[in-house]
Amino acid sequence: MTLEKLITHKKYLFLDRDGVINKRLLGGYITKWEDFEFLPGVLDALKKFKNHFDCIIIITNQQGIGKGLMSEDDVKLIHQNLLQTIISYGGKIDAIYHCPMLKTDANNCRKPDIKMALKAQADFTEINFSQSIMIGDTDSDMEFAKNAGMSRILLENEHTTENDRKWAEITMKKLTDLSNLLK
Repeated sequence: MTLEKLITHKKYLFLDRDGVINKRLLGGYITKWEDFEFLPGVLDALKKFKNHFDCIIIITNQQGIGKGLMSEDDVKLIHQNLLQTIISYGGKIDAIYHCPMLKTDANNCRKPDIKMALKAQADFTEINFSQSIMIGDTDSDMEFAKNAGMSRILLENEHTTENDRKWAEITMKKLTDLSNLLK
């Protein structure tokens, strides 16, 4: 399947945060806004996505909260600054959902579980997962999308493994690979 064919008739876009929107701190966490660094081309891509997708949602695991490395307020401040920057650049994000739980917590909301997607669908009732795309950079992002019935695009980087590619339908190197296809 080609990227062009994959995006045909897709109205809803789900994005992972770390490694897709901003530079991932491998083995670490973005605990404050000063550590947040947009990946090249992301703001331009989000500006184009605004005119193509009816709804754009960020879904992010934030285990650093559960580990006590940052607070809910720290993450809210990061997300407020993230949204303000995107809006000032002409883009949009309709909502951000995060899971603060540890991987080891029972019945948690972390990807690949679809609880955050279901919350987004409850808040934005027009969302249809079969008309949705998930862009992520890990196997849990791709498995999340598969579990929800979404199309799956893996954003590859220097840390991508074969396991990350397992559930992906398409791979690309940066968000602009997709945004450049949009009119």
